[in-house]
Amino acid sequence: MNQQKDYYEVLGVSRDADQKTIKRAFLKLARTLHPDVNKAPDAEQKFKEVNEAYTVLSDERKRANYDRYGSPDGPGGFGSDYVDMSDIFNGDGFGINDIFDSFFGGGAASAQAGRAARTRGRDMAITIQVTLAEAASGCTKTISYERLAPCDDCNGTGVAAGGHEKACDRCHGTGRVVQVQRTIFGQMQTQTTCPVCHGTGRVVDKPCETCEGQGRTPSHETVKVQIPAGVHSGQTVRLHGYGEAGVRGDTSGDLVVNIQVAQDERFQRQGDDLYTSVQVDSIQAMTGTTVTIDGVLKGERVDVEVPAGCQYGQEVHVERHGMPRANSHARGSLIAVIQVRTPTDLTPEQKALVHQLAESMHGSSLHEHEEQEGEDPGRDVDAEYQARAVRKEAEREAQRRSKARAAKKPKGPFRGRRR
Repeated sequence: MNQQKDYYEVLGVSRDADQKTIKRAFLKLARTLHPDVNKAPDAEQKFKEVNEAYTVLSDERKRANYDRYGSPDGPGGFGSDYVDMSDIFNGDGFGINDIFDSFFGGGAASAQAGRAARTRGRDMAITIQVTLAEAASGCTKTISYERLAPCDDCNGTGVAAGGHEKACDRCHGTGRVVQVQRTIFGQMQTQTTCPVCHGTGRVVDKPCETCEGQGRTPSHETVKVQIPAGVHSGQTVRLHGYGEAGVRGDTSGDLVVNIQVAQDERFQRQGDDLYTSVQVDSIQAMTGTTVTIDGVLKGERVDVEVPAGCQYGQEVHVERHGMPRANSHARGSLIAVIQVRTPTDLTPEQKALVHQLAESMHGSSLHEHEEQEGEDPGRDVDAEYQARAVRKEAEREAQRRSKARAAKKPKGPFRGRRR
């Protein structure tokens, strides 16, 4: 829609119009502009403009944003708790066009096919997405969608003021008519849907002008959906009576909300267990450590006890810190997959200590010499280690000098012979 056009001007209502006035204006224009009724080349485009204006002005939040900021989205969107299904689907397979197709079809289309018109409202199904954190704690989502809702002007009866609903005179309230034909084989009796009441058995002598006697009109609805904690993808929440309204007060259908849990950057869900990666350096993996990480619930802190000698890829289970189990106080496990990394920023002193550790593990261990020689284990190990290192360095220097002297001696077959 052209942003220069004013939504209130499109519907022909004042800026302080109430919701009933806005809805009546929309229905009046939609009846004359709907492609099934108006064959003018620009009728479809005008219908889209009217539909967009109604979609904004019939939604309290969008209308408030539009009045204040000039945009239905406002300065920063609607927030994570608001889901507008008409925006998501853009009218493809779910939107006001399909609602109007049902509204304009009424019961006549079914009657032409020889079937009784459906009076009970149909169920409606939509899908919403929640984050893993929302699925863990439970949340409330506000859904905005289109449906055939009970008519406000006649309270869903389809009867205008002063009118009455009565049994059909043609079928006497049965909804079926019997026809008898004479053929060469005799009389043949057939039973068909009543063309007057379309199989309902009831007629209205003075139908409501707003809903044309159906008792329901296209409407933009907003409803809050409570998502339970621990929900899995594919589970549904059924809202009774929030689907399509029935004809002239018949039972409304249900709104079935299908839940999809989005992938999370930190956690991978398997059933009620959560897998996550925890990094430790090689020294921590050897000695053991405790790593504190953020849990899936808001403000939750989880201590992961990494055992000494932990290997790369080893799993550490922390019970009762996974996903909550639906309708229960129990929780799954948090499974930390240990990732061991080698430090790259050691100081010279730290490197010397690591070398010392490596020599003690793979070279001449001081503790092994202590056991063999029976020396006092309480002596100053660091001092002795330094003294031993000095002696070893002196021995290596003596070997280098000996090799150097040998290299200076004359070589040949006459070396050492007397003249």
